[in-house]
Amino acid sequence: MEENTQQKKQKILNVPNVLTMIRAILIPVYWAVFMDGHHYWALAIFIFASLTDLADGYIARKYDLITDFGKLMDPLADKLMVLSVMLSLVIKGMAPWAALAIILCKEALMVLGGAILYKKGVVVYAIWIGKAAQATTVAGLILCFFADYFTSVGFPLHLIVIWCAVALTLTALVIYGRSAIRKYQEASK
Repeated sequence: MEENTQQKKQKILNVPNVLTMIRAILIPVYWAVFMDGHHYWALAIFIFASLTDLADGYIARKYDLITDFGKLMDPLADKLMVLSVMLSLVIKGMAPWAALAIILCKEALMVLGGAILYKKGVVVYAIWIGKAAQATTVAGLILCFFADYFTSVGFPLHLIVIWCAVALTLTALVIYGRSAIRKYQEASK
C-alpha cells in the first residue's frame, strides 16, 4: 500500500503538474505586485504564467505525462489566473466589467457542466475554439495593460481584442454545451 501511495506522488509530481502548481501559486503573487502599483512587473508574471500553460500542455502530451491531477488542475489554474488578471484590470478601469461578467458566467457554467458530466463518468476535452478563446483572452488582457496608450491614440485595440475573446468564448460555450448535452444523453442510456 505504501508503494502505491509513493507511485501516485511520483505521478503527480511531474514537470507539467509542477508548472501548473507554479501557475496557481503565482496568482497571489500577481495580485500583490499589481495592487502595489507595479503593473509591468505584474504583466511579466502574467506572461510567464501563460507560458507555463503552453509548456505544461506540450510536455504532458509529448512525454505522455497526462494525469488526472493535471486534467483537473491545469484548466482550473488557467481559469483562475485569467479571471484574476481580468478582475484586477477591471478594478483599475483598464478592462470592461461586462467582458468579465460574461467570461465569469461562461466559466461557471463550464465548471457546473463539467461536474455534472464527471458524475456520469464523462470528460469533455478542450477543443480548438476553446483554446482560441483562451489565447485571444490572454492577448486582450496583455493589451489592456497598455489601455492608456490605445486610448490616447484613439484606437482601442485592447477592447477590440477583448470583445473578440468574448465572442469566441460565447461560441465555445455553445459548442461545448451541445457536446456536453450529447455526451450526457449517451451516458444516461
